[in-house]
Order: sequence, then C-alpha cells, then structure tokens
Amino acid sequence: MTELVVKELTKKFGDNLVVNNISFTVPSEKFVTILGPSGCGKTTVLRCIVGVEKPDEGKMNLGDKILFSKNDNMLIPTEKREMGMVYQSYALWPHLTVFENVAYPLQIRKVDKNEIKKKVLDILKLVKLDGLEERLVPNLSGGQQQRVSLARALVYNPSLLLLDEPLSNLDVVLRDEMRTELKDLQRRLKLTTIYVTHDRTEALSLSDYIIIMDKGVIKASGTPIELLRNPPNSYAGIILGDMSLIRGKIKENNEESTTVSVGNDVINCRKESKWEENEEVGILIRGTEVIIHNNKRPVQNVIPAKIKSATYAGQIVEYKVIVNEQVIKVPKSIEEFIIPEEGSNTTIHSLHESGEEVFIEIPESACHLVKE
Repeated sequence: MTELVVKELTKKFGDNLVVNNISFTVPSEKFVTILGPSGCGKTTVLRCIVGVEKPDEGKMNLGDKILFSKNDNMLIPTEKREMGMVYQSYALWPHLTVFENVAYPLQIRKVDKNEIKKKVLDILKLVKLDGLEERLVPNLSGGQQQRVSLARALVYNPSLLLLDEPLSNLDVVLRDEMRTELKDLQRRLKLTTIYVTHDRTEALSLSDYIIIMDKGVIKASGTPIELLRNPPNSYAGIILGDMSLIRGKIKENNEESTTVSVGNDVINCRKESKWEENEEVGILIRGTEVIIHNNKRPVQNVIPAKIKSATYAGQIVEYKVIVNEQVIKVPKSIEEFIIPEEGSNTTIHSLHESGEEVFIEIPESACHLVKE
C-alpha cells in the first residue's frame, strides 16, 4: 500500500505563512489533484512531500514509512523517499541524449548496466519514445520532452508520482492529448499520483479526488462530481465549476424550495439545507443552464437583466450579464442563434449586444446556496 497521509502540514518562508496547517490523504493507486491559483501554496506542498522543502510543522507518512515528523524530529532525505517528480520546466539535461536522461536515476542507484538498458528501453516504449534513444533533448518537441521527463520519473518504479503543472508549456491540442495519455498510464501502472495545477479542466478530467487550495489552506476536497454538484462554498463553486456568485437574502422556506430575494426580484432554489428567514446567502449560478430571453416569460425565476459584454471563444459566446448590479457569466453556443427555415437558407438570429436589456431565466437546478 502506498497511501500518503499528511497531517497538520505547515510551511513558512520567513514571516510568510505559505502552507497553513493542512491535512489530507492520498489513497493508494488514486489520482489526486491539488487545484488552486498561483501563490496558493500547492507547489510548496508538493515540494514538502518530495523532500526538497522541510516543513515547519506536521507529519507525513507514505504507507508504513514516516517521511517527516516534527514531534519525532524525523526527516527522510529526498533520495530515500523513492518518489518520481515531473517539473513544469521538465528539468532535463540538454547535453545528454534521451537514453542518458532517463537512465540517470538508475545510474545513481548503481543498477547493473544491462538492467538499466532494459528498464530504459521498456519505459521509453511505454511513453511512446522508442527509437529516439540517441536524440539530444534540444532536438525534441515540447511534447516529447515532457514524455522524457515522465519516463525519467517512472523508470525506477516510484512508490509515489508527483507532477507540478507538467502540461502548462504545451499547446492546447497537445495538452488534451497528453492528459488522456497520462491518465491511461496512471491507471495501467496503478500509480499513486499527486498532480498540481491551476487548470480546472485538467483537475476534472484527470482526478479521482480534488483538493482545492487558496492562501495556504484547503477550501474544499472530494470527488469531481461531489464538488460540482454540491460545492461547500463559493470559492469551490467558482474555481472548479466556473459558477457565478450573486448575493441575496432568504425570504421563505418550504418543503421543496427556498426563495431568495435579490433586490426587488426573487429566485426559487432547490432546498438543500435549512436556512433562516432574512439570512444573507450567496447564490452560486451555473451559467450553462441560464436562458436569455428578449421578453419576460410567464415562468418561474425570470428576472430583468442587462448584457454587460459578449466575448467570442470559438463556438461559444460568453455573456456577462448584470443582475441587480451583480454580474453572472452565461456561456452560449452560437448554434443556439442559427435556426434553419424550411425551404430556405439558414436564418441567423442576431446575438445579444452590450447594453441590451433582456430577461434571464434561472432554473432551480442552476442555483446552489452557500453561506460564504
């Protein structure tokens, strides 16, 4: 078993508290992502786990092995932790060949030369680099260099694989391809893996579990579906689910729904917990479910709004819509504005423009109430 248990981990740089008393578990053979913006402490956590940073407080266990314990004054050096690390910059030696880069971890462990050759060739085949053994690193593409870095981390069969934003230097198409390959590789090798990223798409597509960090603390954790369906706070809903937050006040509770006042308007949301009348709450809104109307409709949760901006992103138009002086994001496919007419050419209805007065329909399923 290679379960990693981190308890009350704290790390400071001078007076700057970078990681603040966090605890979490990475189950054996699972893919766990630490998600958060730059400066939130996620890379520092990774560096503490691999051993290149010494924590100030806490304890870390990998299976039965204690990696660090402040109370027991114990610190296992990096080279004895048997972990594989893939850095954002790849950290490859440009004057060495692909074979030599990948073989290095085995050479410093004084593995037999014949065994080194077999292991290196096997791992290069696994990451689809067979035939490139003698090529120098500068003569490789970005995707190939990323694979070399991954092969070097895997060649000695590490007990834990750590990845620090390894795909951030790749173009969009190659990044998508490498995500698929990386997840497939992790499943086939049954590797216990920790992946650090600021990209929600990577977190959702790769992870068995997600840890969301901000300002050195863990804001939320759980499976991707748990966090998407029921974010525990506004931070988790915004950073992972790309939801928008507006503020309101509880007006009424009944058995099936909760009514929230937003200025002079009201929104009915699914009842998920007990709220007190007049309690101030946040409403997380999934913009993908919001419907924009030109005229008011005789259905529930239709309120006046104004288009603040419309931004094109491929086949998507992302509207920013003002509701009671608060802004929500509403992404829409441009296909919604293309309507074929029978017996004639396709009719293209004009998109909404900045400053346009509209009405938005917010289904109950698009709302999620949070306290903070």
